[in-house]
Amino acid sequence: METDSPSVVVIDDSPSIKTLFEAGLRDSNLELKVFNSAENSLDYLKQHKPGLLFLNIKMPGKDGLTFLKELRHLPLHKDTSVVMISSKDYAQDRSVAEKLGALDFITKPMPIQVITDVINKYLQPSSSN
Repeated sequence: METDSPSVVVIDDSPSIKTLFEAGLRDSNLELKVFNSAENSLDYLKQHKPGLLFLNIKMPGKDGLTFLKELRHLPLHKDTSVVMISSKDYAQDRSVAEKLGALDFITKPMPIQVITDVINKYLQPSSSN
């Protein structure tokens, strides 16, 4: 069941990132879904297109860049808004993420304000008239 609220999906194996996003979105009108691996998010993403997807690069199992490449092959996610998260700021990762259509790249650790700023930048409330 879909809600009228835009959704934010976070795929990151770090419990502290989950806590950070929960705190950052507590007073927002956004639905938050957090998955600890790319594999665990796949069933949900096959049926839902989030307003914004935060995707960690380094995770056990499938890494975020590989997952993003696969996600782009799904018709529902050809243009999904994605922000990459990484504890390492490698130019090559940034380049690959950009080629795969990622909107932004943020480096851990990040304060709640960075999360809310990125969400406000890329997830504008719909003002369809």
